[in-house]
Amino acid sequence: MKITIIGGGIIGLSSAYYLQKEGYTVTVIERGNITDGCSFGNMGYMSPSHFVPLASPGIIAEGLKHMLSSSSPFYIKPRLDVDLIRWAYHFWKNSNAKTVLKNAPHLNNILQFSRGLINEMRAEIGDTIDMEEKGCLMMCKQQKTLEHEFHLADDAEKFGLNVQRLNKDEVQKLEPTIELNVAGAVLFEDDCHFNPGKMMMALHNYLVKKGVQFNLNTTVEGFEKSNNKVTAIVTNTGKFECDEIVVAAGSWLPILAKMLGINLLLQAGKGYSHTYQNIEKNINYPAILVDGRCAVTPWGNYLRIGGTMEISGINNNVLVKRMEGIYNSAKDFYPSLKIDFPPTNKIWSGLRPVTPDGLPYIGYQTSLQNVVFAGGHAMLGISQGTGTGKLVTELIQKKAPSIDLGAFGVERF
Repeated sequence: MKITIIGGGIIGLSSAYYLQKEGYTVTVIERGNITDGCSFGNMGYMSPSHFVPLASPGIIAEGLKHMLSSSSPFYIKPRLDVDLIRWAYHFWKNSNAKTVLKNAPHLNNILQFSRGLINEMRAEIGDTIDMEEKGCLMMCKQQKTLEHEFHLADDAEKFGLNVQRLNKDEVQKLEPTIELNVAGAVLFEDDCHFNPGKMMMALHNYLVKKGVQFNLNTTVEGFEKSNNKVTAIVTNTGKFECDEIVVAAGSWLPILAKMLGINLLLQAGKGYSHTYQNIEKNINYPAILVDGRCAVTPWGNYLRIGGTMEISGINNNVLVKRMEGIYNSAKDFYPSLKIDFPPTNKIWSGLRPVTPDGLPYIGYQTSLQNVVFAGGHAMLGISQGTGTGKLVTELIQKKAPSIDLGAFGVERF
């Protein structure tokens, strides 16, 4: 069977990894060159701790509060766009405690499923991805923020996660060479982190050796259909015949869906990051700076700072003020960390695919027999990549999926 995957990010490559292991002939079509998507410049977290969906209580109020701030961590650019309005309505509708209570177990399932697969994948593609399994800190400056994180830690333990609740002195002991300005933290011990760029390159190189065909810098322009099946993908470089298709195109997912006659609610959420080299005194632990709504990740003497969620459409515009907010938060939490504000041309940005409820789309759409959608993982693409790839493979094999996929249905909105 010939399977064509549209999208060369972590979801597409993870799908290719598991499909080729089952003996399928796999082709990957990617609009860029593998290195220019959000799978490269993200924070590199694999986080079972992130079981609370993005659409959650308080997120709308926070967005409205920051609407006029050019350096805010969460921002929706107002514009007359029917798809944005429909998405925003469903995002608002899902941002409540009842929906989070319903969705969190499903998000937990795929996060823990993915976490359980990563070590096997790492061993097979080559242990070159700077992976560390020391956990991730949720660091808080304000006592009320810390108390909220302690409550989340209670919920995490109900899902079987291992956590430590730390006061200021206990956190400082974990970072003996860097001064901290925090009230305390929660250490999620089951989280791990790796260099996502190295992960992507190792996975790509492995797949090439296994015979997966890559067509880079190739743009999908349409589809040929017969009855309720897609028979070929039309691109700017030619036509690709296929038996099954996996659409894993990240923030471009709704554009491709429309070509197939399907309306899929999804918005691109822009994030920013910068990576420092040769940090003399680096931090030990990756950390989410909860009050600052940003994150920091160390790899040896490298350090990446990043964050924000900017819903402003598909574009490459870099708003420097957003990076200033990230930088200022990092300096606030780590006063003695010696880093300078990056030059504009060194600020990375990428587009995360955000669904209205914070859960991904994984599955078939009833009008098309041979098209699997896999996307909408928001800030958790790396965290859910292995699990999604495995689930996609099980769907194509017509096997019972390893976890319940009911909450991830393509037609739920």
